[in-house]
Amino acid sequence: MFPNKEGQRVPNVTFHTRKDSQWVDVTTDELFKGKTVVVFSLPGAFTPTCSSTHVPRYNQLADALKANGVDDIICMSVNDTFVMNEWKDAQEADKITFIPDGNGDFTAGMGLLVDKDNLGFGKRSWRYSMLVKDGVVAKMFIEPEKDGDPFEVSDADTMLNYIAPNAKKPLDVTVFTRPGCPFCAKAKSMLKEKGIAFDELVLNRDYRNVTLRAVAGADAVPQVFVNGKLIGGSDKLEAWLATNA
Repeated sequence: MFPNKEGQRVPNVTFHTRKDSQWVDVTTDELFKGKTVVVFSLPGAFTPTCSSTHVPRYNQLADALKANGVDDIICMSVNDTFVMNEWKDAQEADKITFIPDGNGDFTAGMGLLVDKDNLGFGKRSWRYSMLVKDGVVAKMFIEPEKDGDPFEVSDADTMLNYIAPNAKKPLDVTVFTRPGCPFCAKAKSMLKEKGIAFDELVLNRDYRNVTLRAVAGADAVPQVFVNGKLIGGSDKLEAWLATNA
């Protein structure tokens, strides 16, 4: 059974990081002393669940976490700094601090270093998250010990719900557009004015007309979706924003 370190100090470790082509050592004191920090640790950079879900959602909820007393959000993995830096860039996760636990010293100190030899990974971190206050673990969410790579409790939503159950979460917004479309520009401008982040899918770059017809039942753009619901074009978005944002 994995140890729960609540009430204990995090391991005293120096991380070897690479910043602007220079080696920079970062200590646990620098990361945690006098701060409230969320840490989530995962098996490996560029791996499926870590890249598709774990990192993106923490990055999306970073502002909500920070608005509720969190000073920093750390993604930890038993990978070297070059891999972690490239992964952060690929994920566009600018709201998260990526820390390479290259030798697994921090993870071993947490009692969560596991064998992934069957995958050719060697020693890696078990998936978990924790809330650390001034270097002391206040809360841990450790994934259940079962086969595979369980991902049930270390997610960003669970952490935010623990810290601030009534926190307002960002909307999930996607805008289908095409180059040179003035109505698309209007829709994007309205969302930006309201401070609403969105993903943009561009015709013939990210999707084809058949995709738009399949999901929105329309050929015209823009088509705006909010939390899985079709809002429609710029006029319908304007009406929706007037009553919902």
